[in-house]
Amino acid sequence: MSKALTTGAPWRVLLVFVVPLFVGNVIQQLYQLADTLVVGRVLGVEALAAVGATSSFIFLLVGFAWGMTSGFAIPTAQAFGAGDTRAVRRSVAAGSILTAAVSLLVTVVAPLLTAPALRLLRTPTELVPQATTFAVVTFLGATTTMFFNYLAAVLRAIGDSRTPLMFLIVACGLNVVLVLLAVVVAGLGVGGAALATVAAQASSVALCLNHIRRRVPELRVRREDWNVTTAEVRHHLRLGVPMGFQASIIALGMIAVQVRLNSLGADAVAAYTTAVRVDHFAMALLNSLGIAVSMFAAQNLGARRPDRIRSGVRQALWMAVAGSAVVGAVVAVLGASLVRLFVGPGEEEVVSMAAYFLLVNGSLYAVLGGLFVLRGALQGLGYTAVPTVTGMLELVCRIGAAVVLGAVWGFEGVVWGNPLAWVAAMTVLVPAYVRARRGLDRREPVVDVAPPVVLAEPTSQECAQR
Repeated sequence: MSKALTTGAPWRVLLVFVVPLFVGNVIQQLYQLADTLVVGRVLGVEALAAVGATSSFIFLLVGFAWGMTSGFAIPTAQAFGAGDTRAVRRSVAAGSILTAAVSLLVTVVAPLLTAPALRLLRTPTELVPQATTFAVVTFLGATTTMFFNYLAAVLRAIGDSRTPLMFLIVACGLNVVLVLLAVVVAGLGVGGAALATVAAQASSVALCLNHIRRRVPELRVRREDWNVTTAEVRHHLRLGVPMGFQASIIALGMIAVQVRLNSLGADAVAAYTTAVRVDHFAMALLNSLGIAVSMFAAQNLGARRPDRIRSGVRQALWMAVAGSAVVGAVVAVLGASLVRLFVGPGEEEVVSMAAYFLLVNGSLYAVLGGLFVLRGALQGLGYTAVPTVTGMLELVCRIGAAVVLGAVWGFEGVVWGNPLAWVAAMTVLVPAYVRARRGLDRREPVVDVAPPVVLAEPTSQECAQR
């Protein structure tokens, strides 16, 4: 059910919204781990390596599309906060059209780029056939992934983070079953594993559409709503493209790090890969808080509640600090024990290196938490330039750490890429948010927010106040 984020104590509203997001992130991590175990144990190490060889390339393209579709939901949240149901429907129509266009582009173009990309990444020859199969099947089914991400985003835009969680649980459970059937029973190899994920995502899309048709009239697009204007399309693209670009920047950083790790040896690759798995679980809470703040800020911008935006972001920062302290302490103290869950006995060097990674990251999660909150707030307010600049800074820091620090200090140097990236981003985000906050204090219009077409037409009294 839809729920306005414009009433109630901000911290409580954010907490209720964050919990389903956090659980969903953890479930996604668990089912991806299950997929990895099935492929590795049934098909062997070579098949597992082939799937891993495609991860950066797939994330570069699919991650870009994921980020875009999430951005398309921000105008929906702004319109919902303004109480303009017509603008909500038109935003959903514009976002749906753009999501379909992006999905078509990925489906057609990405498979053609797979072989050249694998060669560019210097994928071992023996891995290329299976890697190509896995990537092509994933791209051909990208439409289901894109639309589930978009539909989940628009549901969250109207304050409903629980329903996407329920459908995600169904999709993850179905995915595990289908992977076993496709790989173990039908013997379809890595292509079957990719196909199982596509089928599971298709089921979640059907569940979302049925839920909206039956229970969410706010998102039910009417025939006349499909006549979107060029201005509406531009506005959605202006918010979506930078968010997609940020995801692609992360992928480029991953590629640079992977190249350096390959030169440091198998232990370094294994340690980093294992540590990242644990790190992703720990970061799920902070990432979820950032998404919640984005939707919170967008709705309250539409409702013209600068007081709630200011207090909500402040309380979210305290929540991020508290959550970071707890999660960081667990990761820093139990890092070695957590890593041993993923590696076999006799790998003490790998465990030691991975534990160092977790100690460094865990000690600085508070910086990452602040980054997610401030970036989410600016995105929810409609700012696009600053989050994009911070993404570029993060890319430069990660590549710099991989190339320079990795050459001087080896694995330890590469590890410091993440903290340096977080600190660099915060040097831009903090003053940018302070500036935006001052604008809200004066009740001035934010210069980089939605045009009137997605919000309710202001009354003469509202215009005078602004």
